[in-house]
Amino acid sequence: MKTPAPGRIHSIVLVLLSLAVLQTSKAQKNDIDIYSLTVDSKVSSRFAHTVITSRVVNKADAVREATFQMELPKKAFITNFSMVIDGVTYPGNIKEKAAAQEQYSAAVARGESAGLVRATGRKTEQFQVSVSVAPAAKVTFELVYEELLARHLGAYELLLKVRPQQLVKHLQMDIHIFEPQGISFLETESTFMTNKLAEALTTSQNKTKAHVRFKPTLSQQQKYPEKQDTVLDGSFIVRYDVDRPLSGGSIQIENGYFVHYFAPDSLSTIPKNVIFVIDKSGSMMGRKIKQTREALIKILDDLSPHDQFDLISFSSEATTWKPLLVPASTENVNEAKSYATGIQAQGGTNINDAMLMAVQLLEKANQEELLPEGSITLIILLTDGDPTVGETNPSNIQKNVRKAINGQHSLFCLGFGFDVSYAFLEKMALENGGLARRIYEDSDSALQLQDFYQEVANPLMTSVAFEYPSNAVESVTQDTFRVFFKGSELVVAGKLREQSPDVLLAQIRGQLHRENITFMMMSHVAEQEEMFRSPKYIFHSFMERLWAYLTIQQLLEQMVSALDAEKQALEARTLSLSLSYSFVTPLTSMVITKPEGQEQSQVAEKPVEDESRGSRVYLGGFGPPGPPAAASPFHRMTLPPASAPSPTSGPGGASHDTDFRIKGTTPTALPFAPVQAPSVILPLPGQSVDRLCVDLRRPQELVNLLSDPDQGVEVTGHFETAKARFSWIEVTFENPQVQIHASPEHVVMTRNRRNSAYKWKETLYSVMPGLKVTMDKEGLLLLSRPDRVTIGLLFWDGPGKGLRLLLQNTDRFSSHVSGTLGQFYQDVLWGPLDTADDSKRTLKVQGRDYSATRELKLDYQESPPGKEISCWSVEL
Repeated sequence: MKTPAPGRIHSIVLVLLSLAVLQTSKAQKNDIDIYSLTVDSKVSSRFAHTVITSRVVNKADAVREATFQMELPKKAFITNFSMVIDGVTYPGNIKEKAAAQEQYSAAVARGESAGLVRATGRKTEQFQVSVSVAPAAKVTFELVYEELLARHLGAYELLLKVRPQQLVKHLQMDIHIFEPQGISFLETESTFMTNKLAEALTTSQNKTKAHVRFKPTLSQQQKYPEKQDTVLDGSFIVRYDVDRPLSGGSIQIENGYFVHYFAPDSLSTIPKNVIFVIDKSGSMMGRKIKQTREALIKILDDLSPHDQFDLISFSSEATTWKPLLVPASTENVNEAKSYATGIQAQGGTNINDAMLMAVQLLEKANQEELLPEGSITLIILLTDGDPTVGETNPSNIQKNVRKAINGQHSLFCLGFGFDVSYAFLEKMALENGGLARRIYEDSDSALQLQDFYQEVANPLMTSVAFEYPSNAVESVTQDTFRVFFKGSELVVAGKLREQSPDVLLAQIRGQLHRENITFMMMSHVAEQEEMFRSPKYIFHSFMERLWAYLTIQQLLEQMVSALDAEKQALEARTLSLSLSYSFVTPLTSMVITKPEGQEQSQVAEKPVEDESRGSRVYLGGFGPPGPPAAASPFHRMTLPPASAPSPTSGPGGASHDTDFRIKGTTPTALPFAPVQAPSVILPLPGQSVDRLCVDLRRPQELVNLLSDPDQGVEVTGHFETAKARFSWIEVTFENPQVQIHASPEHVVMTRNRRNSAYKWKETLYSVMPGLKVTMDKEGLLLLSRPDRVTIGLLFWDGPGKGLRLLLQNTDRFSSHVSGTLGQFYQDVLWGPLDTADDSKRTLKVQGRDYSATRELKLDYQESPPGKEISCWSVEL
């Protein structure tokens, strides 16, 4: 392949970010045609090597600009980026950031344009590069990046973004996974998948290998027939976990390097003493304090009876809930929940006093021998702003907290939003054996807080140390860890000596609740080397690159809390490794050459978390506001709600703005009460009446809607009688252990203590062993299992607005089904029509009589405004 001649190139400087998307601007997307887009990701022993290749052609008769844009995981490092233009390769070269910045500044000084890419999402960073393309010319973009998949609440996650913004003739994604320990489960999830697109998705798996392929045709990519809009716009996620021996560990060796994974999930949880330090300053007012209260109440419910806890709330001053830590008994937890409910936001931010008060509480408990033997102490701080009262110098606060904690407790800092200095919180947490996390302001902020707590809720070991024979191992990454939490994984990588023994031995020492423990492991070098020789699943020297990647990530973390002299040494080593292994890190940049005449310079930096502070750009999660909706051929009508008098019934009648769409008509006032959708429509296969409309009217809050132990499913709901609607509906499956919680705001899916939130009408397609979860653009969520009843949930937007339940394949209910709705699938007897009024009859269910009335109802299974149906209705 040709390379550009000397003197005929200009440089574009990229201080890179780190899933991949290729897109063209909408104005030009019909001229720049993406005719091929491939994603090839090889995951070898958790280490992912991803190559994105995009080929475009300029179909216009003039020069056009092609833009290559991608989103990549925050923890990933780009290792290569190149462009091939008319057979000439323009490669990327990684340099020290200072040298690349010099080149960039010189370009700016010459008056050439410059751009800085900083768009950041929750889990991803964005990078883009543009190049001018001559008429009929072709360009190939290729990006390579690598990352070590971290285990989070019992699963590894590979995230890929797909957003071509046009139909692509050849679009293919291949994900190859090789895990020598064995793959225990594998599931896929997508925010763009449709049933039609799902036909292009195939998954094959054996004990140690898996292959996921997505290869849609042009027609499968189309959003609408005869149109060029694509449905491919969103995330594609692969989650999996591995089998674990009783020792909980695995040592894997390749090409002179090894990696040691350790995650013994079978250990008992160590009791914890936890203090929650909650910011209630004025800046927390509104949704933030409401979500904090909501999350805190649920977290308190998750405390173990063996735990002890206390609450500190602070604004200008700090106050404790109790003078001493108390056991997490039912009585104490309920009292704490009442206290949390009353937390109100006002005043300044006195972080220093609040943190010192937390440490004093733990020290006092320790002195009075109130901390259980072998228990662990945690402090969890939540704040949304910088200190404004008392000690306000961040360095002094960090020093005070470090001195007070003195290595005895672990501190976790949560920064709510972007008005807080994340660097301040991160350093304070890392200096005290914990970590920092940003909580994004969104409708799921409470879930983010709960998810974080779940990560630290179950400590299994403390003071964990890995030991290897000095005659076998030359160097290792971090080999001591303060705490190991359930659902996570400790990882140590290292380099073997040239004359190392044939067997690598390892000891892992640590402390359980009331005793010390030692794990012994061994790994045969030759057997391990042979295992990693499959070229289809393995990329060259991946173990060495894994070691370098992990070392750099740990060095970057150590730099946060290092003193100046130590920091310089850490930076020097990080830079050396980054250049040696071609990783784009915060200390390096990639310089990409461009054809002569294209003098545009551009900088795209690998950002640090705090760079986004104060910005109000969209940040991940539930997506930015979409473009203005196109004019609708439907008109709106103002209708009274179900419980209101009709508009003609005199004063006091309330109106309700409902999206009641009737094509081609103009708004008019209706002289009658509108037909409403019932609470539930039950299909009754095999009965003399094929469906039953059920309205809940009796005062009741928590309702057991149906339960079938043979099917392994239970559906409950919270019904607000005054508003005649469900505030939430929850579906719980035994196998797989999954819970779906639907509210008017969003849907939350919980598996392995991991929460995922989705807004209604946000496309979802998730496949896991034994369960498929889908949601379409109409907002219909379907939970289907082979040979089982299918359960649907819907946020109905028509008359009688609210959550609705749908059931399919109800003939598969077992004879043990029960519940408010489940009873109608037991012994049901329909009586004859009433002789005086044939719109009435009696329904006998398990010996109990119900009055049924023939009424007009709206079928909410149809799109709003729904379809009028004649239905036998009962009130419960």
